[in-house]
Amino acid sequence: MASGETHGAGRPDAGGPGQGELRNSVSVAIAGSGGAGVMTAGNMLLEAAAQAGYYALMTRSSGPQIRGGEAAAMIRIATHPIDGTDDRYDLLIALDWMNINRFAAEIPLGPQSVLAGDPDQGEPPEVFVKTGARYTPVPFKAAAKKIPNGWPNMIAFGLVGALVGLAEDALVKTVQKSMKKGGDALAGSLAAVRAGIEAAAGISGVPRIGSPPPQSPRWLVTGNQAAGYGAIRGGVRFVAAYPITPATELLEWMAPALKKVGGALVQAEDELASINMILGASYGGVPALTATSGPGLSLMIESIGLGITAEVPIVIVDVMRVGPSTGIATKSEQSDVNIALYGMHGDAPHVVVAPNSVADCLMTTQWAVHLAETLQVPAIVLADQFFGQARAVVERPADVAFAGERRTATAGDEGYQRYALTESGVSPMAIPGTPGITYTADGLEHNERGTPSSQAADHIAQLEKRARKLALLDCGSHWADVEGEGDVAVITFGSCTGPVREAFARAAADGVRARLVSLRLLAPAQPARLAAALEGVRRVLVVEQNHTGQLYRFLRAEYDLPGEVSSFRRPGPLPMRPDEIHRQLIEWSRA
Repeated sequence: MASGETHGAGRPDAGGPGQGELRNSVSVAIAGSGGAGVMTAGNMLLEAAAQAGYYALMTRSSGPQIRGGEAAAMIRIATHPIDGTDDRYDLLIALDWMNINRFAAEIPLGPQSVLAGDPDQGEPPEVFVKTGARYTPVPFKAAAKKIPNGWPNMIAFGLVGALVGLAEDALVKTVQKSMKKGGDALAGSLAAVRAGIEAAAGISGVPRIGSPPPQSPRWLVTGNQAAGYGAIRGGVRFVAAYPITPATELLEWMAPALKKVGGALVQAEDELASINMILGASYGGVPALTATSGPGLSLMIESIGLGITAEVPIVIVDVMRVGPSTGIATKSEQSDVNIALYGMHGDAPHVVVAPNSVADCLMTTQWAVHLAETLQVPAIVLADQFFGQARAVVERPADVAFAGERRTATAGDEGYQRYALTESGVSPMAIPGTPGITYTADGLEHNERGTPSSQAADHIAQLEKRARKLALLDCGSHWADVEGEGDVAVITFGSCTGPVREAFARAAADGVRARLVSLRLLAPAQPARLAAALEGVRRVLVVEQNHTGQLYRFLRAEYDLPGEVSSFRRPGPLPMRPDEIHRQLIEWSRA
């Protein structure tokens, strides 16, 4: 994760290579077989866009193989902040045609799109030809062979950069930064980039990005990195986890970062061990976290219940992927809502939050630590693969003041009762070994002292105590992002938020005024706040990325929604796009 200020590097003249109409957003994709350097080229294009002063977002696609196979890097460059993909891609670069047809649904093209591929690798697949995209042959491999230490992906990098209007010095600086050792490898890569720029002169019709926006502090970060940093800012100092796609990068980032603040990360033997390790660490007074995806969350459920009963604060980051079971591990889907909200057996109140942008992964995870620590309760963060593995140029997230503050007990507290029936529901938590205030903490129901009890009175009192903590939560404005006005509202969460915002902008041009409620706090439910946000609304549309409308059904169960309520949902693995939401919004608002 890099921080600091980006610096605009200027732009080529309007009559330069790849001249096309100016846009405030341009989308390109680079695809090829394993080892072709697709991801390297994509990441460098993202960094060059940042170097030139633009916002950008890169997502990636690959098959479920461990290594090798086809891959694609999808990059969107914009003059304004962006949180999602566009409807179509303006340019697709194919370094070869190996199984590229598998990306046809993920890289939608149209008659205005340009497809550039290596003719020595064969002809474009029919699925792309049918889109009407204009095909332009570019001999990437043959051109690279003419350049000592030249590579086809560096030619593609130069070609794309020139076509979309990134200044040559931004491309050059990016290559120099990526190859600090210099020498023949650097010289060959720079020569390849310039060859790509020259090749762009023969290709027309690709839109160019408009002038860069005013300079401001920006970060180039993934959602997983942002979540990890938010956890550390919230006070987390111990992490235990078992690697799982797409959460592994969060753990990889936190491992060295924790060392810098005196913390530690342990790779556990499985998910069961990791959840119990963080329970132990937190019981000992150290704020703790684990990260996983749907299959791992399933294995952790019983121990999350232990944390609820024993009132031990922990944070679980669930980077959702397509399920059930192994599903599609490398793709995104918002299908863990039900298990996160209702997965525990018994009455088990806990916190569930969801970030609504790559940058918001920081604040939401930090907030989750705060909620867990102050309420002494497990908190689940529902991120997803789209956010977790997307890499984006974003506005530097604002500093947030809150950090987890646990109510603790000190030595000598007379008549100490770990589970005392306080007005707030939160009782002082003693650190193990503190003289005179030891207590039992396990999964059995208990009385105020922590002594196991099967008495109805104790069970009911502790149930009400645990529920009271969440019922009295004052979440302020963090519970949701509420925007816009009108008598039509869209309720959504997570990675659907960006496409909904873009759909709203398009609907406004059609004369449709609408309100957006992007939920950040899913549990505990906030009926009074949502009622205020929806005052005067006659129709509600719930937008989510899963097959059964899990958020929709949760809202119908927990909230009294006004007027007509409808669900617009579909499962992954394809991301939600602004156009489909725009069409649904227009149809729904005018029905």
